[in-house]
Amino acid sequence: MKRYLCALSATVAAAAPVLGSELEITFENLQAPGGFAFTPLWLGAHDGTFDVFDAGSAGVGGIEEIAEVGDASVLGARFSAEQPGGAATVFAEPNGPPVFSPGESASTTLDVGDASVNRFFSFASMLVPTNDLFIGNDIALELFDGAGNFNGPVVIEFRGSNIYDAGTEVNDFSNGPAFVVGVNGGDGAVEGGVVTLFFSSPDAGTYLDSILGATTPGGEVTTSFGRDTVLARLTIVPAPSTGAMAGLAGLMLARRRRR
Repeated sequence: MKRYLCALSATVAAAAPVLGSELEITFENLQAPGGFAFTPLWLGAHDGTFDVFDAGSAGVGGIEEIAEVGDASVLGARFSAEQPGGAATVFAEPNGPPVFSPGESASTTLDVGDASVNRFFSFASMLVPTNDLFIGNDIALELFDGAGNFNGPVVIEFRGSNIYDAGTEVNDFSNGPAFVVGVNGGDGAVEGGVVTLFFSSPDAGTYLDSILGATTPGGEVTTSFGRDTVLARLTIVPAPSTGAMAGLAGLMLARRRRR
């Protein structure tokens, strides 16, 4: 059972008892205007046995569709089949094109169900516009302990070094990048590779430079990024209603003790 994050910078507070199982999840694109966008974020809470992908293996089971065209339906169908008791959602920034453009953020609420079972959390989103770059976690994040106590709040920052290459489509921006005005995102040469960290390639910077000047539904890409550039942030906290319930429970317990 996978219980920790790989290749991500995460800040996690000590476990705190929480009544209920609703989480408020916020995603922020921290790039300046002219930067890259992210497709709607797929989120899933599960028992720890679900893998969105495995670094070093072929990107199958839904990650290819997310990484190439931002389509979460295949991954969602696999999640439903493998985790019938799990909880999943897809959410986007509500204004303009259905992507998180630079400077945009949005929040959603996810009810994980039984927090002592669906303790683990996975996510994925495509980096726009690219051939097959994405963010995600190949090792699930443990959001709750075995008693259902929340291990948070959790704040994850995504840097250039956290971007993955799905290895499913050749990184050739002249051939099939998705979300570029006038280009068919379904094209592109099949790579037949494996999932790797994007900046492990010596040609990563050259590829990003080739994207500059591209026009997407969200605007023109004018700013690249490096290995250490902070691109986005994911924050996970108890939903306001859940926090209120926890506070009420603490008040009731204090009153019982006084009596």
